[in-house]
Amino acid sequence: MNQAEQFDDLLTCRLGQTQRSLEPCSVVIFGASGDLTARKLIPALYHLHQEGQMPSDYRIVGFARREKTDDSWRDELRQALDEFSRTKPVDAVVWQDFAGHLSYTRGDITEPEAFQALERQLSSYGKEPLRRNLLFYLATPPSQFGQAVEQLHTCGLLHKGGEQGWQRIVIEKPFGRDLESARQLNRELTRFASEQQVFRIDHYLGKETVQNILMFRFSNSIFERLWARGSISHVQITVAEHQGVEQRGGYYEEAGALRDMVQNHLLQILSLVAMEPPVSLDAEAIRDEKVKLLRSLRPLSQEDVARQVVRGQYFAGVVDGELRPGYRQEPKVKPDSNVETYVGLKLFVDNWRWSGVPFYLRTGKCLPVSASEVRVQFCPTPHVLFAADCGQQLDANALALRLQPEEGIYLRFNGKVPGIGVEVRPVRMHFSYDSEFGAYTPEAYERLLLEAMAGDATLFIRRDEVEAAWGIVDSIRGAWGQRPLSNREFYSAATWGPVAADDLLAQAGHAWHEPLLTNHVKKGR
Repeated sequence: MNQAEQFDDLLTCRLGQTQRSLEPCSVVIFGASGDLTARKLIPALYHLHQEGQMPSDYRIVGFARREKTDDSWRDELRQALDEFSRTKPVDAVVWQDFAGHLSYTRGDITEPEAFQALERQLSSYGKEPLRRNLLFYLATPPSQFGQAVEQLHTCGLLHKGGEQGWQRIVIEKPFGRDLESARQLNRELTRFASEQQVFRIDHYLGKETVQNILMFRFSNSIFERLWARGSISHVQITVAEHQGVEQRGGYYEEAGALRDMVQNHLLQILSLVAMEPPVSLDAEAIRDEKVKLLRSLRPLSQEDVARQVVRGQYFAGVVDGELRPGYRQEPKVKPDSNVETYVGLKLFVDNWRWSGVPFYLRTGKCLPVSASEVRVQFCPTPHVLFAADCGQQLDANALALRLQPEEGIYLRFNGKVPGIGVEVRPVRMHFSYDSEFGAYTPEAYERLLLEAMAGDATLFIRRDEVEAAWGIVDSIRGAWGQRPLSNREFYSAATWGPVAADDLLAQAGHAWHEPLLTNHVKKGR
């Protein structure tokens, strides 16, 4: 077995592709009446149960303020599963078995007696692992994270040293609003739990192609040798959303696209694309390299932000034949709001591998399609041999890692059109998970919940990663200040962003590339 094959086998095991042997445990979901629980968490746990991936024995306890019985909560979840399950219709026999693992405890995070009731509920389970191996999923507002952790510690359910079984805390973004609030949140969490017990979840890291970035880069010698400044002209990372802000106007007025998407999703993808090879496949070794990459990003001064960062906001336009309102007409949005619904950035990594290579990142609401893609644009070949016959048709090679939808990898290169003469045309090689493996690709929350129960933190975000990312975002927000949006920073709904974003790449002779989507995806969005 050669070195690439050994890496392939190791990475397959580390990233959860093989069957895991999980210890019996109890999963407690705070915010059990919320949208995240109904749409993502319970469907993910149900599918893991259906696939035989859950521990041999487990319990799922819902914790929320509303008065419910075990049966009424199960009935609600069953209805939600009918809508959000990836396997329809829901298997009645499988559901009945799964529902037997579900129970509900009413309580408020501010009430110590509610946590005492939760402790009694968990203590009633006969087997020791079900009482001591505990995964707490905080599907609550971030303002309640610190209080929940303190209450869990006070009532004896959370032990920082881990002497009694294991306990882990899973939290959702946003991890703070800026660097200082992120640090404060981290201090609150680690008062009663060690950093190793905190699992900060970013669902993008659960996507198959995001994980496959490491496999692709480091187990294929063809591309590993090209992954540097000598071969790559620039890199584009696109996370586009077809939907507008809609009912999230109140949240978006506080967050904006920079906090909502750039601080986590885009910088996480960037770190995986550009990081150095880890010394091993242990979680900490991989996360060490991600942090090093984020710390290698060139700091942005106010002048740099003016040249290298573009924001935008959508106005009313026709989408799918219907008039869609502009951001300022969305519910709970100020009529003169300057909050950005689009961000485009040009970043540089100041290290040996990437010196001088620009990384272009963009994300936005109300764009033509929902798609996420990493496009690696290779340097063009000299136009010596084919310039006379082919002219501008000789494209530079490109590699596209499509994260969603229809996860896969494209390689774009030049080929000769059959016939007399020399006519060249760009062609594509396409790898898709569906066609190659003929198997279902697990959804992000399924994989991430499985990894959290296994205690594998590879796909979760460490404290110093969060703080490094906020440092970058804070410098941009500080440079923007209270400056209002200019005319070149507005864009019509269902277009690819403001004119200023095109100018950002044009300065270096580059242009944005639309994600490579099939006609089916383009029409279906």
